[in-house]
Amino acid sequence: MSRIPAALSLMLALAAPAAADPDPRDWPGVLEAARGQTVHWHAWAGDPRINDFIAWVGRELEARHGVRLVHVKLSDTADAVSRVLAEAAAGRTEGGAVDAIWINGANFVTLKERGFLFGPFAEALPNWPLVDVDANPAVLVDYTIPVEGFGAPWAMFQKVFEYDSAAVPEPPRTIAALGDWIEANPGRFTYPQPPDFRGTSFLKQVLVDLTGDPEVLQRPVEDADYDAVTAPLWAYLDRITPHLWRAGRAYPANEPALGQLLADGEIDIGFSYNPGRVSAAIADFELPATARTFVLEGGTLGNASFLAIPFNAGSAAGALVLANLILDPAVQARAQDPEVLGFQTVLGMHLLDASGRAAFDALDLGPATLAPEDMGQAQLEPHPSWETRIAADWVARFGVAE
Repeated sequence: MSRIPAALSLMLALAAPAAADPDPRDWPGVLEAARGQTVHWHAWAGDPRINDFIAWVGRELEARHGVRLVHVKLSDTADAVSRVLAEAAAGRTEGGAVDAIWINGANFVTLKERGFLFGPFAEALPNWPLVDVDANPAVLVDYTIPVEGFGAPWAMFQKVFEYDSAAVPEPPRTIAALGDWIEANPGRFTYPQPPDFRGTSFLKQVLVDLTGDPEVLQRPVEDADYDAVTAPLWAYLDRITPHLWRAGRAYPANEPALGQLLADGEIDIGFSYNPGRVSAAIADFELPATARTFVLEGGTLGNASFLAIPFNAGSAAGALVLANLILDPAVQARAQDPEVLGFQTVLGMHLLDASGRAAFDALDLGPATLAPEDMGQAQLEPHPSWETRIAADWVARFGVAE
């Protein structure tokens, strides 16, 4: 199992021999090597619930396996990616500062395509047989890029729109209808400022819904007539921007800030990739009991989040143990509990034993969480190059000072 890119082979030849990479197919050996290690998990920290969940996982990791977890809190996953790239450029091929990253999309592609990820490992993890790859194909293909075992999935996400049913009895259920609603209700909708990926996700949702050929978005942006494909997106944004919150002269910084605007009654419709977020916020008295979620008639974008291990991770064995632990049914059920996170599981109920299923059966998904059969079609995420290009163009067209 190789975790060193070919570009660094000369450096390796000159370096002192490194310890053998842990092999997930030898799980007893992985557990032995991991005991006593400290794993630095670089993960987005913009939500207190996520931070609390990661802290709980850390306690489980240490209690079960003697591995200490340090949550390196990120405001942007790209910061961890940049750290790995800098270490690679400096020839640091072992003992890296980043042991694990919560990652997907363009960040995953950047490291995978450059050969800076350890693996493949995911499909050799003991808990991998519990992952429902048939119901969740996004665990195998991330934003059109085959994962090929270089990331362990740990949560499924699908965009839902959030609203207060007391203020919006009949929410708009298409992108076109949303545009009409925004014009009729000025100041009551906004989205995070791109290049924040949640803000860019709104741009992608509009693009997917309005383009005449969604299949073109599955290919690199360089292969398309970019101006023609994106023209409906920019026309839509030109139309709605004057009617956004603060007339489009300011935007929330991220998804939590967007959620806070909804909680404060400054907007009537928000969105997130977490279908259980609103139920969790109701349970925490952050949103009124009348808050609900909806999806668009044609579906909404969906994706999986992964735990990836950089090629030079200092505690690769411990990171493997962490990757396997977050696929444990008890851990997955806790993440799906709306009072904890409300994330969708990557596991298949038909693949679990009785005790594993019982952990999920005991969950109350809450009043605002749509049943699986009501979530509609999870639309495929565009190729990552589209996100990068439209985010840059949005900044040039609509960007405001931080």
